[in-house]
Amino acid sequence: VQLEESGGGSVQAGGSLRLSCAATGDTGSTYTTAWFRQAPGKEREEIADINKYNTPWYDDSVKGRFTISQDNAKNTVYLQMNRLKVEDTAKYYCAARHYGVRWSDSAPDVSWGQGTQVTVSS
Repeated sequence: VQLEESGGGSVQAGGSLRLSCAATGDTGSTYTTAWFRQAPGKEREEIADINKYNTPWYDDSVKGRFTISQDNAKNTVYLQMNRLKVEDTAKYYCAARHYGVRWSDSAPDVSWGQGTQVTVSS
């Protein structure tokens, strides 16, 4: 599966952005699609995911502010980000994995996008 993120940009604190992750290729085997982010000097962290049954999961840091959704007809997963904070500044990555596979940089059943930058200013 090939993933391409879009929708990043610069916004003031309190603003909103919507990220998109478009998937191509063998999307039928994807079980979970997730959004990760990595801020400068910090480790990459998973912030939200959604499975093929539309069950979402959120990290506490974004719960109540971010919403993950998917449009299966378009093979696209979205991340609506509201009430953005300066600490949300990071590069955001989309990832997809098969059922029962752990997130990994090298596993063949895990795909990653190139990332899109989100910058939130005060």
